Amino acid sequence: MKIVVLGGAGHMGSSAVEDLATTPGVDLVTIADQDVGRARALAERLTAATARLQVTAVDANVKDSLVAVMRGHDVAASALGPFHRFETKLVSAALEAETDYASICDEWEPTQKVFDKFDAEARDQGRTVLIGLGTSPGVTNIAFAHLAAGLDRVDRVAISCYQPLHGGGGRALLQHALHILAGRTTAWRRGKRLRTAALGEEAVVDFPACGSLRVWNMGHAEPLTIPRYWPEVREVSFMMGFGFASPLLVHPARWGLFSTPSRIDAAVEVIAWIERWTRRERAQGAIRVDVEGSLGGAPVQRLACGIGEMRRVTGISLAIGACMVASRQLRASGGVFAPEGSIPTDRALAEFARRGLQLYADLGMT
Repeated sequence: MKIVVLGGAGHMGSSAVEDLATTPGVDLVTIADQDVGRARALAERLTAATARLQVTAVDANVKDSLVAVMRGHDVAASALGPFHRFETKLVSAALEAETDYASICDEWEPTQKVFDKFDAEARDQGRTVLIGLGTSPGVTNIAFAHLAAGLDRVDRVAISCYQPLHGGGGRALLQHALHILAGRTTAWRRGKRLRTAALGEEAVVDFPACGSLRVWNMGHAEPLTIPRYWPEVREVSFMMGFGFASPLLVHPARWGLFSTPSRIDAAVEVIAWIERWTRRERAQGAIRVDVEGSLGGAPVQRLACGIGEMRRVTGISLAIGACMVASRQLRASGGVFAPEGSIPTDRALAEFARRGLQLYADLGMT
């Protein structure tokens, strides 16, 4: 397998590179990044790599550069963000390069655009575009599919995430976080899709190892993708919180301070400084997926949860998904897919477990 990682020297992309470099069956990993020096340093650090590593420069704003870098690879695995600025450009370039594509994109707007603009083209080409391969969406979607398997009907899905400010991620992650806090988002209520204001709903959720935390609705892709594959579902919600740092993000968002890209970029500089100043060690985040449905006429409630450092979990998720695309292990191919619509759940969970990452059916993680 030959895989190019776009943004491969970045915070998330480098984690995917680290995993792919020692994955059996991966022959070549191309680290594509604007920062060639940092990419070379990463390649030199991975002395235990079993795959051949090469470094190349790429400019995500220049389509010819993207196409040239992607061509000749089995899969282009993207960790480039923020996604509302780059995702459709990257998918378009992958199809022109005749390369399959996998991505950690988690925002609902670019996800919708990718489905709308590229699904038919990808099917006509026989190319696979697998979008949403991070922690959330990604692990959360796979957890949902695992919980939903065997149920006669799925009625309600609640996805909750905790991401501490000092959990890492860099400026691109902060740009993304402020973007999904602002404006309107998508929701799935009473079996219908609707638009709603971000931060218009809040709740207190119990997370494994982290306790009770306040969370808010934000612009993630799960309420958009899950009903594509489980159309009978009545409600899908996504909510996230940031622990002690939540007021630093939620209140300014409600005041409209993140309403434009320039305001977001300015706020990122301030928040990044605060994050560096308060950082002691990387904190683990947590996810929780609740599914309600019925089996044999009886109501059923199922839970999956887990903890992990977001960079590592997201990179591993992208690496596993990219390898499944390249090795034709998906349940469906040829078109645009979310993880719950194409990834074989048991195989994915086994791959995560092989890397020491597990989901649990109880908050005590027993």
